[in-house]
Amino acid sequence: MNVETLSLSGLLLFQPKRFEDNRGYFMESYNAETLLREAGLDAVFVQDNESYSAQIATVRGLHLQSPPYAQGKLVRCSAGKIMDFAVDVREGSPTYGKSENVELSAENHKQIWVPPGFLHGFVTLEAGSCVQYKTTAPYHPASALSVHWADPDLGLEWGISKDDAVLSESDLRAGGFKNFRSGFHFDDKN
Repeated sequence: MNVETLSLSGLLLFQPKRFEDNRGYFMESYNAETLLREAGLDAVFVQDNESYSAQIATVRGLHLQSPPYAQGKLVRCSAGKIMDFAVDVREGSPTYGKSENVELSAENHKQIWVPPGFLHGFVTLEAGSCVQYKTTAPYHPASALSVHWADPDLGLEWGISKDDAVLSESDLRAGGFKNFRSGFHFDDKN
């Protein structure tokens, strides 16, 4: 598995090796030993999630869980195509409020590691997109926090207009970034 360090400390991009023949292909989408050895990750995954979005321009995010229920996420797109976003919200981080985005698709097979302390979200670039992600902590509703996906203080380039976005009621009501406090600090080991 090829591992690439992204511009924000802690974010990693994985490119699994794919073996193709006349039947199709085979790839290892996850291997704990590879992640530990090649990426130096110390993650134990406890929950697998799958999100299916029927429409193009479906936005999910920006979300995180606060400590002590913080989640790291290993995210991939198994059908369709998405633009995936991570925003550093670790107070004291030199990249606080900065973001990284990567295209994940069924075609490119890339995966992004989003560690605790980052808001996470995505927009579907194709109808019928399916996103799967492993988490290091189970879902804990009382610890779930969110920031509005189109907050101008973040300046994220989603590639869609606000009018075209397909959103859940809770994502529509999410608050702004200016007064957001995540509970994460750059030097903490969450």
